[in-house]
Amino acid sequence: MDRVWAYGPYAGNLRQVIHLLKYDGMRPLARLLGERCGAQTDVRQQADLIVPTPLHWTKRLERGLNQSLLLAQAIARRHALPCAPSALSRKRATPPQAGLSGVQRRASLRGAFAAKRELVEGQRILLVDDVVTTGATLESCAKALRRAGAVSVTAMTAARAQLARRAL
Repeated sequence: MDRVWAYGPYAGNLRQVIHLLKYDGMRPLARLLGERCGAQTDVRQQADLIVPTPLHWTKRLERGLNQSLLLAQAIARRHALPCAPSALSRKRATPPQAGLSGVQRRASLRGAFAAKRELVEGQRILLVDDVVTTGATLESCAKALRRAGAVSVTAMTAARAQLARRAL
């Protein structure tokens, strides 16, 4: 991963907005949140193509939406860049990442994603997700995109979880 931007900490009102979008299907919030995320930087200087983090089809069916896709579409509109939801796919269902350590997350995501070379080769990719915790999902996606020939992979998320520091 070349760089990760997050609009804000995964706490308070931002956490509530993400939960309303992700679990209650409040789609209009994606546009507002995507606009705010996209306002952080000139995305066009970093990317040629915007790619959302994919959900497995069973999770997509369960939720009724892919919040990362909705955010990616809003960012793409703001910066007049193409959004390629089919550029990256989740090949298999993985266990929920909440509650897993960074090592466990990386292990469960190993080989879970595949990218389409014909869509990403030679492209600078902006990978979009709702929340980054350990970065394991983003890194696994970035590896698949790079294997398919992406020149660079930068990530943008709506929020960054603040991990508790371990006592020494």
